[in-house]
Amino acid sequence: MDKRNHSGVTEFIILGLSNAPESQIILFISFLIIYLITITGNLLILILITNDSHLHSPMYFFLANLSIVDLVCVSVTVPKMLDNFLSERKSIPFFGCILQMYCFQFLIVVECYILAAMAYDRYVAICHPLNYPLIMNKRARVRLAAGCWFIGFINSVTEAACVCTLDFCGPNAVDHFFCDVSPLYKLSCSSVFAQEIVFLVVVSFCGIMPLLLVVASYVCIISAILKIRTSEGRRRTFSTCASHLVVVTLYYVSGTYCYMRPYSMYALSEEVKLIAVIYSVINPMLNPIIYSLRNKEVKGAFVTLFLKKRFS
Repeated sequence: MDKRNHSGVTEFIILGLSNAPESQIILFISFLIIYLITITGNLLILILITNDSHLHSPMYFFLANLSIVDLVCVSVTVPKMLDNFLSERKSIPFFGCILQMYCFQFLIVVECYILAAMAYDRYVAICHPLNYPLIMNKRARVRLAAGCWFIGFINSVTEAACVCTLDFCGPNAVDHFFCDVSPLYKLSCSSVFAQEIVFLVVVSFCGIMPLLLVVASYVCIISAILKIRTSEGRRRTFSTCASHLVVVTLYYVSGTYCYMRPYSMYALSEEVKLIAVIYSVINPMLNPIIYSLRNKEVKGAFVTLFLKKRFS
């Protein structure tokens, strides 16, 4: 990287969610509680899946991957945000900002494809139940998960390379609560036309493509459910993918709203930051809760683990 391109900016100032001093403590306490709940919930999901043999199925294998993504994702953004709430100078070094953006872009794309893999898993389980163990064998699901992580890596490398080719000569105030692609493009003093084209291509491949896979899977799933004769059978079958459908809806609605808006509107749209909180902070907290509340197997695994710890 040519350091001369960035000689004007050695650090960025994170504007955050609010500049009002009286709101900083309230925001700190709120996001600290959310962070602790997120860490606890996702760690609990990982412990249950690891320790209970009844949860060693493809669906829970992908759920474990989702919990890992959510754990790391909130740890990339929230601790620095908590620090900024209590700091007078809300700064982050230039390379720290690039690293945060790299990690975040990596993880959100991995989550997009993990959700698509979970939708495919439900499609196979409902539409091809007899061949499910053969199609979703251990080798196949490991390859699917590895593909999700690899695509996330390609996305983050591409985004980081695009940002690192830009000139930053001031101002250096990031209009967000963490370093992300769009607010950094707004700060560049060089042309971002080529980078914006690359970004749109990457968003289409890494965001819209998995969404289309999810939609295609659910079209087939709903078609198969409608063919079930009894209403009880339809209800029970649909309940196996209801939690996933709720998670996908929350994640894609909020993420699409933020990333598909024109760059010229980004700095003027305070609601973008609030909605970004949903997919980057709230969703990782809700995911283990959503999957636990409607899942008898997860509840049973929790009771078993609790009893085992109590009597031991």
